[in-house]
Amino acid sequence: MKVQLDDSMRQDIGRAVEVLRRGGVILYPTDTIWGIGCDARNAEAVKRVYEIKRRADSKALITLVGSMAMLDSTVEEVPEVAEQLIDVAVDPVTVIFDRGRGVAPNLLAEDGSIGVRLTRETFSAALCNAFRGPLVSTSANVSGEPSPLDFDSISQEIKDAVDYVCTSRRDEAPAAKASSIIKISTGGLFKIIRK
Repeated sequence: MKVQLDDSMRQDIGRAVEVLRRGGVILYPTDTIWGIGCDARNAEAVKRVYEIKRRADSKALITLVGSMAMLDSTVEEVPEVAEQLIDVAVDPVTVIFDRGRGVAPNLLAEDGSIGVRLTRETFSAALCNAFRGPLVSTSANVSGEPSPLDFDSISQEIKDAVDYVCTSRRDEAPAAKASSIIKISTGGLFKIIRK
């Protein structure tokens, strides 16, 4: 996916990628709301995200990818119905797949499943693709507190806990909502988890 980035976005993405490659944690705008993110393949970084959110690691985190090829390398199987859903979805949709692969074990749910969203939003897609790997994407709040819908609503505690806070899109209007979540199993069985 080719996206147009201005110079400040390119620089912002470059700085974020440097932090991610060192195993750091970032705060960044996504296709839904602001998220706490890290390299989805780095177990230590994933552990830090759980600690920042004060969230039990039994509650799996969502993974963001920037292309279908990246999705294919993050899950063992992409059922055809999932591909079709991702292709036609107008709003962001997170799909829970039966089995993840190539990611940190502590990112997976207890049953080995993984929630992945293919982002089409300019900044987060370009960030995933520049990093050349999947990113953790979880709401920028302490677990149990309301999800912040814009940058100004993110607590200072969260901003201070990460290694880099992206500068892009800070002044934008609040996001509408988090993504829908649908579980799609091999064989095409699906269940709507969150509308």
